[in-house]
Amino acid sequence: MDRIDFLRSELNRHNHLYYVEAAPEIDDYKYDQLMNELMALEKANPDRFDPDSPSQRVGNDINQNFQQVYHRFPMLSLGNTYNKEEIVEFDERVRKALGHSVKYICELKYDGASISLTYEHGRLIHAVTRGDGEKGDDVTANVRTIKSVPLRLPEGNYPDLFEIRGEVLMPRAVFDKLNEEREASGEAPFANPRNAAAGSLKMQNSAQAAKRQLDCWLYFLFADQLPTNSHLQNMECCRQWGFKVPTFVAQCDSIDDILAFINHWDTERRNLPFDIDGIVIKVDSISDQRELGNTAKTPRWAIAYKFKAEQVQTKLLSVSFQVGRTGAVTPVANLEPVQLAGTVVKRATLHNADIIKQHDLHVGDTVMVEKGGEIIPKIVGVNTDLREAGARPVDFIECCPECGTPLVRNEGEAAWYCPNDAACPPQVRGRITHFVSRKAMNIDSLGEETIDQLVSAGLITNAADLYDLTVSKLLPLKKDGRVWATNIVNGIEQSKQIPFEQVLFAIGIRFVGATVAKILARQFGSIQNLMQASFDELKTTDEIGDKIAQSIVDYFAEDGNRLFVNRLVGYGLQFEATRQEAKSAKLEGLTIIASGKLEHFNRDEINRTIEAHGGKPVTSVSSKTDYLIAGENIGPNKLAKARELGIPIITEAEFMQMIADDDAPQAAETQKEKETDKPSDTKPKNDGPTQLSLF
Repeated sequence: MDRIDFLRSELNRHNHLYYVEAAPEIDDYKYDQLMNELMALEKANPDRFDPDSPSQRVGNDINQNFQQVYHRFPMLSLGNTYNKEEIVEFDERVRKALGHSVKYICELKYDGASISLTYEHGRLIHAVTRGDGEKGDDVTANVRTIKSVPLRLPEGNYPDLFEIRGEVLMPRAVFDKLNEEREASGEAPFANPRNAAAGSLKMQNSAQAAKRQLDCWLYFLFADQLPTNSHLQNMECCRQWGFKVPTFVAQCDSIDDILAFINHWDTERRNLPFDIDGIVIKVDSISDQRELGNTAKTPRWAIAYKFKAEQVQTKLLSVSFQVGRTGAVTPVANLEPVQLAGTVVKRATLHNADIIKQHDLHVGDTVMVEKGGEIIPKIVGVNTDLREAGARPVDFIECCPECGTPLVRNEGEAAWYCPNDAACPPQVRGRITHFVSRKAMNIDSLGEETIDQLVSAGLITNAADLYDLTVSKLLPLKKDGRVWATNIVNGIEQSKQIPFEQVLFAIGIRFVGATVAKILARQFGSIQNLMQASFDELKTTDEIGDKIAQSIVDYFAEDGNRLFVNRLVGYGLQFEATRQEAKSAKLEGLTIIASGKLEHFNRDEINRTIEAHGGKPVTSVSSKTDYLIAGENIGPNKLAKARELGIPIITEAEFMQMIADDDAPQAAETQKEKETDKPSDTKPKNDGPTQLSLF
């Protein structure tokens, strides 16, 4: 090993000791001497450049645009609770679903920015933010400056390709110093360490990001072949590979153990050098996690307990009313400014008329304010002992504050709505702003200010009008604005290539968020099919309940909405799901569910493969299921239900034979006959389409 290799190895070792192990062997002066020597040698030997050298941790001054990268495994959010009784209910649901006792792992819930790191052959190749859970921003250049993140792993028994996920944090001491510097230079201070960390990850200049001294804790491993069947043991493997993984963890065998861990850290968290906002409880067994599966947004095998938010008292000065894009009218409390959880709070949400009535609010009241989820301020109580004589009660308005239309309240709902959706200004602007947003049509040349300008000028009254805009129509709005106008028109034209699922989200059907839009696009395939779908047809779709189904039916029942959608169809937007080119029809009309770990497929790959051969993937065993592919560590409940219903149970090899050989379905029937506890002809005949799912 020559001197350059030696210095790189030594500096990497000292970085790990200092930033991960918190056990430095040398002082800063000695470290700086080694670094300066390495940098001098690298400068004298440019042919020895290595992007993973510890000298490259300082970043560079090249501005960067963040590219979108798809997560190989979706980044789901955790279900949250502030109620310990709901932790008990979570435990009961888990044990009932699995049918046996469970070991849990309790960890701190780090209050930072979620990150997913991908390593290939031991080298960091991608660092991606959560984004929408399916894809996020590639912030690799900035993450490479975080010294607790290994750029290249030493030799080890880690998988050739894996993802490790965690949280990027800004330590409190760094945050305080950064805010002092910002205030001294006349800049606005950051609200809290979480915002500062998230903002630092998205800095265009990685040299500046390096100065933010971010840290990173990693707490979950994804790979086709995991080292063990235990989450805790897998994280211990990650620690041995060189990652900074949580040390504040506990294995809990009972609900009492979980609650004891929560109670300890509710107090002790104030002594940590970084922020946490709760405790995460995870099922330890990976096979149990697979058996429990996920909803569209959250895993069923984990939950987050959030600590009670900080409260402060202040005065209620007045209440104003805001109209959203759906027409919902939200009361907002205007407060005497007060410091709360690191920020100055001047306004707080009151949610709806029932909250005002519940608190019996009067103007001038002394109110208790906290941050819901430590993000959005809300009023949670009133100190009536301090109410002044003659104080005027707060009344909810009867007419829209923007257009004067009398408000309506739907049966069973808490919110009041302005029904004038076609002409109420904030609704018009809000729907257009939603339509062009990043998760929808992604027309980044149209910001809120420009939309306000277009609406005010009478050029647009709904999102469909955007596609009638031309450069000549836009030029009068801005002096020397040809480049500006051309960018807008080009951005609108490019949006015609946005896939159906995003267009469906963009049109703004109530209760149809980005995740639901994906499910609907996949299930119905086109806007025409969706417009014609009945309430009952919608209800049979996974994740679609009564409320969503009725909202879709109501939306397309209105002539104005149908006209709006038909205009968009006429402009050439994508209103059909992109179909993968069919490889065969060998699974035509079949519903198949795969459970357990498969050797040759991950979740997305098996679903795409089934669809490519004419089948349909689903998420649960039912009488309509035609085949169950049994993988490694298959959940006993699904296996038992399949046997109870007489569903053929096949291996992954038999499935691959089915799609490779026209005679292969006979193999599945042979396997079915092996299930001696249930005759093969007891399964109800299913003439409808077939489904398949992987957990």
